[in-house]
Parts: sequence; structure tokens; C-alpha cells
Amino acid sequence: MDALILRFDAPLMSFGGVMVDQHGPTDRFPGLAMLTGLLANALGYRHGEFDRLQQLQVRTQYAARWDVEPEHIVDYHTVDLGQEKMRYPGWTTHGGAEHRAGGPGAKFGTHQRYRHYWANGVMTLAVALDGEGAPNLDGLEIALRRPARPLFLGRKTCLPAAPVLLARVQAANVLDALCGYPAHPRIAENDEETLAACWPANIPGGMHAHTVSCYDQREWQNQIHAGRRECNEGRIERPAS
Repeated sequence: MDALILRFDAPLMSFGGVMVDQHGPTDRFPGLAMLTGLLANALGYRHGEFDRLQQLQVRTQYAARWDVEPEHIVDYHTVDLGQEKMRYPGWTTHGGAEHRAGGPGAKFGTHQRYRHYWANGVMTLAVALDGEGAPNLDGLEIALRRPARPLFLGRKTCLPAAPVLLARVQAANVLDALCGYPAHPRIAENDEETLAACWPANIPGGMHAHTVSCYDQREWQNQIHAGRRECNEGRIERPAS
């Protein structure tokens, strides 16, 4: 099979986990919906093209590894809802007025948010498309070389420091494609001879592998996450740089 090798190299990345109240955590690896969104952005898909987005998500498979282990940081935000400009109802994108419910503290107090990020890490991915249809891998490769819109790695503030697409390779599967591609030459203090990785559950391999449930599939028509898939997480040998 053919696969595209991508590299996520950015000061900050965030792979949005399950949000609880004002806490926005990041998963260890990018989710399927997040990667689908990045590819769709490169292809120029619009947010309302539900069928194209859903089909792209169904066909996308990938494996990922941390070449340079990141640091986990938390960005602390505050919003003063008592400001004059924020004390009154505002218009929403669906054409109706909206204001925060609750008592005075909820309506006009200070709102706190905690956004989690990976800092100073480098990740390499192998991405392939199952089956026939549009786009094919040729079209996806062209789109990633010249994206229709700027790409970001999770949140819009997480801009890549270098082009995302590295190469096109042939391998038996996405895990073999990932294992065969050289690692990033930078070595961090906490790096090891093996690399943390994830790959599809139906592909054997890796070290200390265990299967986890991933709740990362988006139902694009209704704009919610639904469904579950199985993934393997473990470690792989560090390829030569």
C-alpha cells in the first residue's frame, strides 16, 4: 500500500480529549476526527459538506509516533463577563439572542478556562486511504503540498512550524510505513530508544502493545462525536535519523 508521511512539528499542539466543564484536555495522540478535519482543510472541503467529510473519515487510517516527547502544559484563561460589552445578550450564528443563564456570578462574574497542550514535541504519522473514491492518495498528496487553507494541529492557535507533508512511501500497512521512516534528528532530554506510538488495532506489532477504546469518530451531519473504535498503543523502535 501507499502511505503519506506527515510530521507535526509545532510549538504547541492539542488533540482535544473529552471536555469537562471548563477543562479542555488533550489526548496523547490525534483522533480520527481531528485528522479528518486537517485533511479536509487541505482539500478545501467546507464544514457543511457532511457526506464528503464522513466518507473521508471512514476511509482514513493512520499510525503515529512521538519522535520528540512533548511537555504537557496548561494555559489558564479568564474572561470578565461583567464588562459593559458583555453584560447584555449577544447574537449567535443561528440568528437568535443569547445570554448566560444562572445567578449574578454566572452571568457577570469571571469565567475561568483551562486549555491543555503538548509543547515542543515532534510527531510523525503515516496516513493512508482505504478503498476507491475521491479523494485518492494522489489528490491528497497534492492538497497537503499546497493546502487550500492554512492547517493547524488541533486548535487554530497551533500552527505547524514546517510543511506537514514529508514523503510518500510504500509498505505493507501504516505501522510498517511509520516504522520504516527516519525519526526526527532532534533529541530531547527525556527521549528513549523506543518511541510512544499508536496504530490500528487490526495490525499486529510494536512493543508493550495494548488495545484501547477510542471515542474519536465524529458524526459530521449532527456535529457530535459518536461511535467507538479500537486502537493499539505501545512503543516501537526508534528508526535511524
